[in-house]
Amino acid sequence: MAKRTFDLFWSALGLVVLSPVLLLVALLVKLEDGGPVFFRQVRVGRGGRPFRIWKFRTMVVDAERRGGAITVGQDIRITRIGRYLRSTKLDEFPQLLNVLSGEMSLVGPRPEVPRYVDHYTEAQRGILGLRPGITDLASIKYRNESELLGQAEDPEATYIQEVLPDKIRINLAYASRAGVWSDFLVILATLGLFPPARIRTGQA
Repeated sequence: MAKRTFDLFWSALGLVVLSPVLLLVALLVKLEDGGPVFFRQVRVGRGGRPFRIWKFRTMVVDAERRGGAITVGQDIRITRIGRYLRSTKLDEFPQLLNVLSGEMSLVGPRPEVPRYVDHYTEAQRGILGLRPGITDLASIKYRNESELLGQAEDPEATYIQEVLPDKIRINLAYASRAGVWSDFLVILATLGLFPPARIRTGQA
């Protein structure tokens, strides 16, 4: 209950306070190429239930037909404004709507697309018992994931076999000890205001 109250309060406040920024970003995305402002993609949520995530669109309109499900290095499908939004993580802010609806939490494992969830082992599927989030310690560790995968011979295989299992390990370890205070510190760490290595979790 404490975590849900935390999520509701801060997501609602965030949408109100950030509304001028969100409106400006929406305008810039629209002016880029006249396409949709938002990108809605099916992700797998808590209990394996699918839902549509909210994101500002950062790629060309038909990006999914032009390439794979992951972006690697300087992906040519990324728009000019999209590159800036990705570097600042502003493209993720509309997910505050997913938090308000209860589909996501502010802090929790990033929700995956179904094709990658299909690769989970039985043990890894334990991650589906958690409510997905906008940010987490794994996201901070892999902040430069696109560049990292760009150096791999087979980016998708590297993601499935190395990056994804490590993200799941990090999130399961965090969830076993997490509380509202540690969630708050993860948010600060995401914003660069607190060192991730100093986060000590405890029940709240």
